[in-house]
Amino acid sequence: MKGRAEIREFVQGLLANSGDEGTLADSDSLLFSGRLQSIDAVEIVVFLEENFGIDFAQIGFDKERIDSIDAICALTQSVAKA
Repeated sequence: MKGRAEIREFVQGLLANSGDEGTLADSDSLLFSGRLQSIDAVEIVVFLEENFGIDFAQIGFDKERIDSIDAICALTQSVAKA
């Protein structure tokens, strides 16, 4: 089952690739804080489309919806319920 652990692992991989080995709480800002860049946002979108079936062309893109692990998990849950 896909969920929070898989999302956390993916995000931590992105942070590690950018040299950020700091601690990460699920509520920590990823994009607005500058920990991740725009290209990382694209990678998150692709990850969500491929692994969770989220169609951003249909729901639209809002940076706030992918700015933390909590926000990403809420997005995956809200789309799953729709």
